[in-house]
Amino acid sequence: MSKKRERLEVIYDILKAIQEKNGKIKPTHILYKSNLSHQMMNEYLKELIDGNFVIEKQDKKGKTYELTQKGFDYLNKYKVIVEFVESFGLS
Repeated sequence: MSKKRERLEVIYDILKAIQEKNGKIKPTHILYKSNLSHQMMNEYLKELIDGNFVIEKQDKKGKTYELTQKGFDYLNKYKVIVEFVESFGLS
């Protein structure tokens, strides 16, 4: 049985999904890549927008989400933390 993801890991998964699409992604791709329900995805996206990790853009083709510098910084620091934890065998 797999363990439940922690909040910080879910945020990482969302930001990583955006980064993998060159920093700009449609909501359906976030939904699939982050493995969240639609409601949970919307809750996380609202929090990430409010925290200035992500910006939402609307055009004729629909909504997209883009990483801010703060979002890129989160990804980098999260990676450092994971490497630190793993280096001490704490994962």
